[in-house]
Amino acid sequence: MRIFTPIIVVFFLLSLSACSNFAKREEIPVESFFMKSPKGNFQISPSGKYIAFLQSYKGIQNIYLTTWNNTDTKRITTETDKNIANYFWADDDELVFWKERSKDDNLNIYAVNRTSLSVRNLITPEPMRFRWVSQQVNNDELLISLNKRDSSAFDVYRLNLHNCHLKMVAKNPGNISNWFADLDGKVRLAVASDGVNETLLYRDNETSEFKHVFENNFKTTVKPLRFIEGKANHIYALSNINRDKQALVIIDLEKGEEIKTIYVHPEVDIDNIRFSTVAKGLAYAEYDTWKPERHYFNKKIKEVHEDLTRRLNGYWMRVIDKNDAETRFIIRTYADDDPGAIYLYSIQDDHLTKLADVNPALNGTALCKMDSIRYDARDGMTISGYLTLPNQLKKQNLPLIVIPHNGPSARNVWEYNSEVQFLANRGYAVFQPNYRGSTGYGKEFWSAGFGEWGGKIQEDIADGVRYLIDKKVADPKRIGIFGYSFGGFCALYGACFHNDLYKCAASYSGITNLFTYLKEIPPYYKPYLQMYYEIIGNPEKQADYFRAVSPVFHTDKIKGPIFIAQGGKDERGNVNETNQMVRDLKGKNINITYFLKEKEGHYFKDEQARLAFYQQLEVFFANNLGAN
Repeated sequence: MRIFTPIIVVFFLLSLSACSNFAKREEIPVESFFMKSPKGNFQISPSGKYIAFLQSYKGIQNIYLTTWNNTDTKRITTETDKNIANYFWADDDELVFWKERSKDDNLNIYAVNRTSLSVRNLITPEPMRFRWVSQQVNNDELLISLNKRDSSAFDVYRLNLHNCHLKMVAKNPGNISNWFADLDGKVRLAVASDGVNETLLYRDNETSEFKHVFENNFKTTVKPLRFIEGKANHIYALSNINRDKQALVIIDLEKGEEIKTIYVHPEVDIDNIRFSTVAKGLAYAEYDTWKPERHYFNKKIKEVHEDLTRRLNGYWMRVIDKNDAETRFIIRTYADDDPGAIYLYSIQDDHLTKLADVNPALNGTALCKMDSIRYDARDGMTISGYLTLPNQLKKQNLPLIVIPHNGPSARNVWEYNSEVQFLANRGYAVFQPNYRGSTGYGKEFWSAGFGEWGGKIQEDIADGVRYLIDKKVADPKRIGIFGYSFGGFCALYGACFHNDLYKCAASYSGITNLFTYLKEIPPYYKPYLQMYYEIIGNPEKQADYFRAVSPVFHTDKIKGPIFIAQGGKDERGNVNETNQMVRDLKGKNINITYFLKEKEGHYFKDEQARLAFYQQLEVFFANNLGAN
């Protein structure tokens, strides 16, 4: 008996250790997931001598500057009312920036000198919107499109950085949705839209008339990328003309046709192309299968990337910015279970230096892995998605939270996701379905979601939940659904029409009424109204359908607890209708948690408001799903 006692003791201790690991799943504070990074949006000057970034000053995001060697850091703006939303280097001495805006704010665009720290307004403040046509400076000028003349149409102007003079170079007849400049900064390409069909337009120079290249339905994608050096009438573009998947092609503008397919992936769309000025052409194409991948066109760039990936422990690496000579780079890394870091890399001396952690609060913390899943919807269509399981020994019969993505013309990807990691850290399995209507899987899969906001899209989500129940991953009695914007619509829809499946639902700026959603679109989206009718439905011709699927009309069907977060200044969601829905739920004695922030919009920008939201969301799910 004494011979076997030590073995029994060992197994007993291992068992205790396993139980201890299960019991001691460390809960990370909410703020560690959702506080803004201390430093962000790093950009390198054209010469490569300076690095700019955004950092808080007295609670407001401002621009800071450091040298390439990170030896001298100083703040170069002193904004005290609103955060700087974004910026870019105009040249080595000046940076252009603009601030966050609410619905009725005037547009303000500024320039700041890195030496004198003087700030000047580049545009007379007016209640208009803008889009950059090109951030490349030519003869001290930038190309910008403004809806200054007509709120529904964006004209193109040259903006002089020094005397702030605005000169119109292309007037929008009312149907131009996008403008493009050539390599010399001349506006020579445009896309016109009637809301359903798009026409590619081209001209030889800025004094000639635009000519018709070809026309296609909006379901077919043609995205001009860049004019080709040395070939004034040829462009690189992403296109799925005569194919299902989006490919990288060359278009001859004079002939009005694709003349070469450079690269196409058999399973997914290409979604990003990187160019190299030094290599005089294409660098690589990026796309997402179940993980992000690249196809390289330049052998040297591929070798450098592969070497850096090895040195960065296999983390996914993305080039954020580079200097004009392409000798110095800012690199961002991440994994599904790590928010990653920012690095500086010099190709001349092969030196790699960490500049900052994206989220220092999570350094060394064991987070959760994101895995790909595939399942068949009830009509046989294959749906892909992601499943993240908590770090605990028990991997079956878990409480499950479903997060439908916003859009719906978007998709989930393999990445670090704060919401997913937060919920998984609390003991929930997290399911992110890429239902039909999601982008990235080809135009057939995308268009399969048209007219299905309250139909097959919702069935795809529910079928994924039932798949996880059948696989014993999810506890059928502890399933919740949570989403933002369209994802919030899905959550509220699920609470109304799948109340046997979801025990509770949480909506963050969710759409409650499809009639109102289309009625209140901003004027600059009006040209796309016919397209929205095809994607969503026509409220005049399909009123019965709109009423049948809009959650605001079906509060009587809701049984389980509901959490609703809403901004009082939401441009895309009617707060009055949300208030009415909340009153109806309370009148029916439904357990409702209403998180209203009067000063916030569709997305909560204030950090304390966001933290308070997630704190209440945590309590809501804990009370109703009871994570292990």
